Amino acid sequence: MSILTKDEILKEIRAGNIVIAPFRSDQIGPASIDLHLGSEFHMFRRTYQTVPVDEQASREKEVLERKIVREDDHFLPLPGETVLAVTKEKVKLPSRLCGQLGSRGRFARLGLSVHIASVFIQPGVDSHIFFLMTNVGPVALEIYPGIRICQLVIQETVGEAIYEGRFKDYKAGH
Repeated sequence: MSILTKDEILKEIRAGNIVIAPFRSDQIGPASIDLHLGSEFHMFRRTYQTVPVDEQASREKEVLERKIVREDDHFLPLPGETVLAVTKEKVKLPSRLCGQLGSRGRFARLGLSVHIASVFIQPGVDSHIFFLMTNVGPVALEIYPGIRICQLVIQETVGEAIYEGRFKDYKAGH
């Protein structure tokens, strides 16, 4: 698989093959697209019940609590805390492109690990992107919706495929 550079990403966006909404051209780096943190968070509930991890592991409502944070407010992950977050942007990729989501170095140096699991973005996705954030540092971090929180690297696939999973058309805030 090849990684798309800035010029190739811009060509794909101009052709309508990649859609990032909302989008500004200064989000594109040499070989990635910065994505902003949305205002929707899913926090793990404190509970003493167990939750089986199996092929039917779709029990998010049992373990996660949804919280919306205003853009002028902040979210405060404590040391060791993990939260499921959602990008501000909706991302649409064609069936011949996929992506990898990663941390930005400036936040990693503060102890914020972004997208610690399931970093792969499927070909044909058309939704807001969920990702996990963990504060692995020793201090609480003020994190504001709207900051450029992660970067998306776009890759070409061999063959074509379309994501048909249950989050296929997820729209943040709904």
